[in-house]
Amino acid sequence: MRYLGHFRIVRLLFLAISMLFLSSAASAQFGVSVSFGPPEMPIYDQPLCPGDGYIWTPGYWAWDGEYYWVPGTWVLAPEIGYLWTPGYWGWGGNGFIFYDGYWGPTVGFYGGINYGYGYYGHGYEGGRWQNNHFFYNSAVNHVDERSIRNVYNSRVNENRANRVSYNGGSGGINERATPQEAAAAHDRHIPPVAAQTQHAYSARNNPQQRFSANHGTPPVAATSRPNLASHPKELPPIDRPAAPNTGNTKMDQKFQKQQGSIIARQTQQRQALQQKQDNQHQQLARQNAPPQRMQQMEQQHQQQTQQLQQRHSQQTQQMQQRQQPSGRGSQQGGGHR
Repeated sequence: MRYLGHFRIVRLLFLAISMLFLSSAASAQFGVSVSFGPPEMPIYDQPLCPGDGYIWTPGYWAWDGEYYWVPGTWVLAPEIGYLWTPGYWGWGGNGFIFYDGYWGPTVGFYGGINYGYGYYGHGYEGGRWQNNHFFYNSAVNHVDERSIRNVYNSRVNENRANRVSYNGGSGGINERATPQEAAAAHDRHIPPVAAQTQHAYSARNNPQQRFSANHGTPPVAATSRPNLASHPKELPPIDRPAAPNTGNTKMDQKFQKQQGSIIARQTQQRQALQQKQDNQHQQLARQNAPPQRMQQMEQQHQQQTQQLQQRHSQQTQQMQQRQQPSGRGSQQGGGHR
């Protein structure tokens, strides 16, 4: 039970980090593929659930030229009734490909990987939604029952010895999606939320999280909350969505122009906020402000940065929804890491 994992890949190494954070309308996203699978999942303890409504999202090995560990963390569900389907590494014939995780009303296929803490290969045993509240299975989750009352205890069969982190290929998990899991992949999805994207980006920028440095034992294997950016310069790069393809050339050109305008405006807003925060830093430094005042300012900056990122994420999602071809519905896949 004390382990998690989950991994990523890619097929063309020059499709850089932006693909790792791209949200698009396919259920399986891949940017590059690597010839060798990710390391075994590390063993670690799950942090205490920080509050009601948080759902555990397993950690995983991501890739940007080498594997690095993105810690497991508790994330607030983006909608009542939504559960997290972890991403997974799977053999694609010429290399290992990462299939992105997503939020949805049903847990789909995640490669049969045993991530632990309720994700034991198929489905989710860590909790359930009931009467608009998430009920936690205390048998597999670390929950303070004095503060969170909506709990139950249901033992499940765990295979602690299985730490294989990928599906298919040599030595991989030999599992396939059930009809129900396959159907879930075509249900309405929400990609990883901004907090998850920032959390992954933070791990990428930490040299100690890389396999070359930790040899499979990352120093930060799990966190109680996602690691969030305090300043715009710490945010992941702004995604450039795939070119619109509605079947109407003039409409596609119009949408592509709108995309460029939105990205340019978001870039300007990031730069403006960063400059404002830098000026405030310099002003307090000249005043020799006490540490408490500096801490308060940092908290304000983080709040400003998160509000900006949330607003930009909403703008991007709304733009993508408007640009979907008619009749395609609202399928969405996750994309980051």
